[in-house]
Amino acid sequence: MNNLIDLAGNIPSPDATLTVAYTPIRLAMPGRQPLELRLTAPAAGDNLPIVLLSHGFGPSNYIPSKDGYAPLAQFWAERGFAVIQPTHASSRVGGLPGDAPGAPFFWRERVEEMKAILDQLPEVERQAPAVEGRLDYSRIAAAGHSFGGHTVGLLLGAQLNGEDFADPRISAGILLAAPGRGGKDMTDENAARFPFFDVDFAMLTTPSLVVCGDRDNPRFTHRGPEWHADAFHDAPGAEALLMIHDVGHGLGGIAGLDAKETEIEAPDALEATKRLTLAWLQTALGAEEGAWRRACLALQSKAAPLVVSHKAGRDPLLRGLWLPQE
Repeated sequence: MNNLIDLAGNIPSPDATLTVAYTPIRLAMPGRQPLELRLTAPAAGDNLPIVLLSHGFGPSNYIPSKDGYAPLAQFWAERGFAVIQPTHASSRVGGLPGDAPGAPFFWRERVEEMKAILDQLPEVERQAPAVEGRLDYSRIAAAGHSFGGHTVGLLLGAQLNGEDFADPRISAGILLAAPGRGGKDMTDENAARFPFFDVDFAMLTTPSLVVCGDRDNPRFTHRGPEWHADAFHDAPGAEALLMIHDVGHGLGGIAGLDAKETEIEAPDALEATKRLTLAWLQTALGAEEGAWRRACLALQSKAAPLVVSHKAGRDPLLRGLWLPQE
């Protein structure tokens, strides 16, 4: 029960179940310190689908690590998913030294860390005995917020200077307030500072959901909140777009409650984001085929004020039922 939830309660979602969590799980990485992870998963059940959750590059010391994003990770895990969260090389609290090659953003190392998790899933299970033998390696999604959305976008197929970073083991993705087009779509200063944002979404073919906030006015560009929706317009695999009403870059609080990253604390919008992304994952990974359709139906009725724009993509199964809003 959450007394702060109103309209989002109309979006159907399963009841929470008991979870287990392991932290820190440590994976060996060549030539550097181990990669530390948090794994949160249902306490019961088999053939659990997997979600890799990539954190952003936010202002807090600890949120950009395996210890952040509890609102999303716990919600998904309580409803059937094994959620794995790395502490990326860019993390202030647990990342690589500030004078290491690639600092401070380590965009390439972050991609390699996500692939290392997939390479070492048996080792992850070995260090988490309660889930050993219960993970389904054939059903893997990746989700990323902000700079984590850039990391995940590359894993889903976006290319940078013609280089391909896609990992075919990932079969679905969620981009949460992810960067849009780089280069000329950014201010001159930011285009020079973030050349790795100049990605080509045309090769992003993995089925994906794009989520952004209508008050997320990025400093990287003069284009406003719509910049964060670029992947939906450019990527063949981007099947649906959700623009959440009256929230900014934190989408109401996905990175952490009462955190610096949560510039607008909006419990109802946060709950909607959690429920809608869960429904997407359930359908995209075959856990509950009708979940996305039921969630979309709620956006046509009592939950409609929670979103400014919700647009269908190209796949009739995943897109559900949508209102033609702009």
